[in-house]
Amino acid sequence: MPTPGVCMNIINARHLKDGFGTVANPKKFLNQDFQQLKQYCLVKHVRYIDEMFPPDRTSIGKGVLSPEDLSRVVWMRPGKIVSNPSFTVDGVSRFDFGQGIIGNCWFLASIGALTFQNYILEQVVPLDQKFYENYCGLFHFRFWRFGRWVDVVIDDKLPTINGRLIFVHSKDPTEFWPALLEKAYAKVCGSYSDMNAGTPSEALVDFTGGVHICVQLSDPPQNLWELMCRAGQSKSLMGCGTPQGETSANTVLPNGLVQGHAYTVTGVKQVTSQGGLVNLVRLWNPWGQGEWKGDWSDGSPLWQTVNPQDREMCLSVNDDGEFWMRLEDFCQFYSDLDICCLCPDFLDGSSSCHWKTSFYEGRWVAGTTAGGCMNNLESFWTNPQYRVNIEKLLGECSETQGEKNMLVSLMQKPDKRNRRLVQSLHIGFSVFEVTEEYKGRKGKFPASFFGNNKPVAQTKTYLNSREVMEFFMLKPGEYLIVPSTFSPNETASFILTILSKAETHVHENSGGNSHEHGETEQSESAENGEDAENQRSLFRQFSDKYEEVDAEQLQMLLNEHILKGDLKSGGFSSDACRSMVALMDSSITGKLNSEEFVRLWRKIVTYKDIFFRTDVSQTGTLSLNELRNAIMAAGKRVSDDMLNLMALRYGNSSGVITLENFVSLILRFDCMGQIYGQLSDGNAMTLGESEWMYLSMYT
Repeated sequence: MPTPGVCMNIINARHLKDGFGTVANPKKFLNQDFQQLKQYCLVKHVRYIDEMFPPDRTSIGKGVLSPEDLSRVVWMRPGKIVSNPSFTVDGVSRFDFGQGIIGNCWFLASIGALTFQNYILEQVVPLDQKFYENYCGLFHFRFWRFGRWVDVVIDDKLPTINGRLIFVHSKDPTEFWPALLEKAYAKVCGSYSDMNAGTPSEALVDFTGGVHICVQLSDPPQNLWELMCRAGQSKSLMGCGTPQGETSANTVLPNGLVQGHAYTVTGVKQVTSQGGLVNLVRLWNPWGQGEWKGDWSDGSPLWQTVNPQDREMCLSVNDDGEFWMRLEDFCQFYSDLDICCLCPDFLDGSSSCHWKTSFYEGRWVAGTTAGGCMNNLESFWTNPQYRVNIEKLLGECSETQGEKNMLVSLMQKPDKRNRRLVQSLHIGFSVFEVTEEYKGRKGKFPASFFGNNKPVAQTKTYLNSREVMEFFMLKPGEYLIVPSTFSPNETASFILTILSKAETHVHENSGGNSHEHGETEQSESAENGEDAENQRSLFRQFSDKYEEVDAEQLQMLLNEHILKGDLKSGGFSSDACRSMVALMDSSITGKLNSEEFVRLWRKIVTYKDIFFRTDVSQTGTLSLNELRNAIMAAGKRVSDDMLNLMALRYGNSSGVITLENFVSLILRFDCMGQIYGQLSDGNAMTLGESEWMYLSMYT
């Protein structure tokens, strides 16, 4: 039986704190353990076949090959394709491979960038893999996927037609690391066809787990050249793309560039030509051929105007897909530049000022925490909120205080494994300065705060991309970051990453699950003796001779007497009543005695009053937004995660909470909080297996 999702979330959160999911201790993708599988194959003397990514047409996917070609595909191990296969031949280089029939130039351009940084390359591609010693047809690679490093296992069966690889292929036919790396990433994406179309930024981030910035070359920053030079010196990976043409086809223009195509930035250099300085950018086409034909191309006479040393260092006339062009031409003919690195020191050239990183996973849920952008002020406040306290910059960092000192990235996580089926939402975020009146406030800031305060920083526009980011300057102080989708009521998960030069403290602003004895307890204690006696009198009318009520009697009392006329549905179910009895039953008899029934009565009357006071729409039900207010009115604080969970568990198909479901929800929330308080030391609770089963199976 699969582990329930709520349990897995807790386990994953604990693992993350313990370093699980780091590059040194990656998560096993699809729970496949490379070492265990390898040991099994070696002991059994078998070649591995991956059942989770089988060598058949499902792994190729739809739309890549015609039905006729698909029927001709034969999956072959490298040893069947060539007689002497190798994982690598004479090291790893961007010139090792060329693109196949699938449109994954964005991925291959990123591999080209990866080959420049050996340290990062070896994190992704374990280079100790071989086709001879302990070979069993099993390989593995590592990628950063939405907050965690994963170790991806594959077999080495590769799709061929007429004995030739149909996807990425090495120029040396005996070298197979590019084809195996591509297969591993295809597995992560869902299939080979799921790799069709994309941007280099996606793969660059998945290769590094690092910081990504995107520069729009139609409006480049004034310091673009300095930025690219610093990025090159700081071991960054850089990719770029040309604008799409009238169709999605990769049309080769007369100048040699390909429309809608990804390239790798492989170098920058400043040369002296005809008495002036020229800034040159070197680019590589992942096709392995096809180059720029303009100024400073391989055959350009301008190379005769530079000194022989620079000409010898830079110029190669091979048709290997690599070429130089002026920075001005680069900005004219390319649309965007992606830079990805492990640390954003290159942004300001300060290696002495180390950046601090805060990382948070969250979720927008329709009806509760998906309030949309600020066009929807009445619901914007329900979005997740993150409180950020920025301390004064210290030491050498303080010298750059007037410069940009914070980078915020918002990445949406897919709800489907197959990459092509993922529907990206338009996402963005806003940053607000916390005013004096709100500095001591706990819990979410209300709609009035956002109506009276304008953002001090925000994304320029909402984009339907995997990630949006902004780089800006914030003075020391307290701020609130609100990530959101553009439209309200759109459900999705996200990762918020905050990088700052200054010491920064961040926490979620939704309140947490502390149980405060507020209005609920006051209302219960306000019951006077006459009311209590009336309750006992009614109780005695329906109790058995031992003055105890079981679940069936409680169901009748609630539906026909206590809440008669207030119920909008079928009333309390027998299962709900059994649960309430279990929560209030201190003697474990399956029945409520006089004291227990009166306590339950008081709670239900109080909850009913809260329910109708917070039902501002007067529909006799609570919307999921009203649910938050009802829980707060009951004297509780609830985190966004817990609120989303409650909405899923207790809301009906129409997205509303009925009175009986609200009573069941808030009673359980209250009682389970008390159980935790009684069994824990305030920080943690330890239960033996029998204790856990005893507690969970009755309550």
